[in-house]
Amino acid sequence: MDCRVVVEAAVPVYDVESADEAVRIAISKTGEMLNPDLNYVEIDMGERQCPHCGEPLEPAFVAADESLVALLLEMTVYNVEREEHASRIARKEIGQRLENIPLEVIEVETIETDDDSSDDSKAESDDEDVLPEFDDLMED
Repeated sequence: MDCRVVVEAAVPVYDVESADEAVRIAISKTGEMLNPDLNYVEIDMGERQCPHCGEPLEPAFVAADESLVALLLEMTVYNVEREEHASRIARKEIGQRLENIPLEVIEVETIETDDDSSDDSKAESDDEDVLPEFDDLMED
């Protein structure tokens, strides 16, 4: 089974004047730490909400020219047995490159593949050709 895992990271940024600037710097800083080993991890702004009223807040909190930015890091983990296994792998892989940055798994979603979606293919007999679809294409 393959899973898409979304991890939230709290990235500190220093010497900033605005939330927009902090987000840009945090995305750049995170990209540098992940590349080239994890260049397949997608980086996006996080979504924060007011704990009291539920209204959306900016992904960066700025105070005294320093900021804490919420980023979402998304990666696909292949060949895992359970969603918990996928989340541990994602946290470990990302966490090794983002030292001293808190991470929290936000979402784990199973990705349907051709192998997972049909159990009929597993029940087919072994007598069939290895590539019947290829033969069909050649006849057309």
